Amino acid sequence: MAHSLTADVKVTRLTGTIGAEIGGVDAGGPLGDETVARIRQALNEHKVVFLRGQDLDYQRQVAFARNFGDLTLGHPIYDAPSDQPHLREMDSRHGTRANHWHTDLTFIQRPPAYAFLHGKVIPPVGGDTIWANTVTAYQSLPEELRDLADRLRIVHSNDCDFTDDTYAHRAENGDQDDYISTPYETAHPAVRVHPQTGERALMLGGFARRVVGYGPQASRDLIRVLQEYVTRPEQTVRWKWRAGDLVIWDNQATQHYAVYDYGSEYRRGERVTVAGPVPVGVDGRPSTVLRGDTSSYSTGSAPDSGEAA
Repeated sequence: MAHSLTADVKVTRLTGTIGAEIGGVDAGGPLGDETVARIRQALNEHKVVFLRGQDLDYQRQVAFARNFGDLTLGHPIYDAPSDQPHLREMDSRHGTRANHWHTDLTFIQRPPAYAFLHGKVIPPVGGDTIWANTVTAYQSLPEELRDLADRLRIVHSNDCDFTDDTYAHRAENGDQDDYISTPYETAHPAVRVHPQTGERALMLGGFARRVVGYGPQASRDLIRVLQEYVTRPEQTVRWKWRAGDLVIWDNQATQHYAVYDYGSEYRRGERVTVAGPVPVGVDGRPSTVLRGDTSSYSTGSAPDSGEAA
């Protein structure tokens, strides 16, 4: 693989709307400023990028991700593995599935800006992931619906239909699940302004619970109508994983869905995330926390993490 400091970075578009494959980069080696800038540019343009055949352990993955910003802890609720404070294991044997459309961790005030998922064990059949572009989804809204969405605030919660379905099987297997034992809620703009590109993106997904100022039925209907524009096939790209793939997505401009079609086969990935800013709406108002404190997650500070400050 080409040495990243002098790499001839190749970006191959995968659809007309979202996704690109990046060649010529060794994410486990040193990266030159131009290489990092080219990857950033591809992320801004294509929202999710795919690098095949990356040889990464925890330290190399963390070092690579740090080129794009300060890291969060592995998860705001679950503990990370010992001596790996920034790691979130996506392990099917532990019941970790994400077969719902969602943007990561929108129930907190500062959801991650970027996610870096390295495929470790891939099922022989199935296990694809689909990403959707929430910027082009917003652009596809009829003008009247865009105007309404610009003014809406939506409460996101860790106690929602997404978590009911995704984590219910933990209890069936006798596993202790504290995902919703502490409630977290944040009111976000339905349309956020991307801090780098200035683009407007729908901020919805599986953690979206209710619309501020609307009753339960109207909230469900409004969220459903807007969400349907996100998940239309023309807004998406589907990735067939191989072991060693590294996928980077802009969590500020996408949703994703991990397809659970591999039965009892084993699927495992390792994710680290870059801290994001507080989302800001079209009117300039930031998101506001309603319940729960996850500030230590966003600052990446864990007691006794074993890492130098």
